[in-house]
Amino acid sequence: MTAAAPTIVATCGGLNGGDWTDSVYGPLLQHAIELARVTGRAPRVTHINTAGGDQRHIEGAELEAARLAGVEASHVRFFPHPNTPDLREHLLRQDVVWVSGGSLVNLLAVWRAHGLDRLLAEAWQAGVVLAGGSAGALCWHEGGTTASYGPGISAVPDGLGLLPGSLGVHWDSDPKRRPAHLAAIADGTLADGYALEEGVGLVYRGRELVDVVAERDGASAWELHRTDGSVTETRVTPRVLPNESTDRSDRSTFTPPNEEARQPR
Repeated sequence: MTAAAPTIVATCGGLNGGDWTDSVYGPLLQHAIELARVTGRAPRVTHINTAGGDQRHIEGAELEAARLAGVEASHVRFFPHPNTPDLREHLLRQDVVWVSGGSLVNLLAVWRAHGLDRLLAEAWQAGVVLAGGSAGALCWHEGGTTASYGPGISAVPDGLGLLPGSLGVHWDSDPKRRPAHLAAIADGTLADGYALEEGVGLVYRGRELVDVVAERDGASAWELHRTDGSVTETRVTPRVLPNESTDRSDRSTFTPPNEEARQPR
């Protein structure tokens, strides 16, 4: 089966460190798989590591994590050339497309050169869950901020635009991100949107935000809104996802984005 509607999961997460393996599928990636509603067979997940240059040693950790999760995993590569003769057929056969982090600018350029942007939009409409972390979350939006050009943080206003508005990532772990992103919204370079702390994800059905989830307690998302040249940040408390090491019941509920606001800046 495919997702009930076009679905995107944009996160600051993905693979986590394992206890005795290099990596495991974290709760955010597992949730993307659950949203694909697969029954009667192993879920199919294709990993796309364009933003990191298709490094092969990363693929090994992903394949091991997939095996442990009972997932049929594959990879889409563009270096030195596409690794599959029919990208469209491959993507439409998947349940989840997971995009890893790295350079947002390079990712967008390579995808557009090969027409992958159009194929992903088609797969999304067909019910394949699109998901990813960091650059793999930014890419689906109208724009975002990135370190693609070097140590500074730059605004990129020409994302794929499947999702409305802008996205900021690593809100609590990279002190350069927040001021640069807020400034880009304040001056109109980027649209209003959301920001994610580590371990948090946004779930969209179509272009509508329907859930905010996290793989750890205490992490938040932030709604960002520009008014008269300043930006208000409103905390959004996510629903904490179960982990394989815990019980499978939800431990909190999604709170609409009106819980707490920071002063405009």
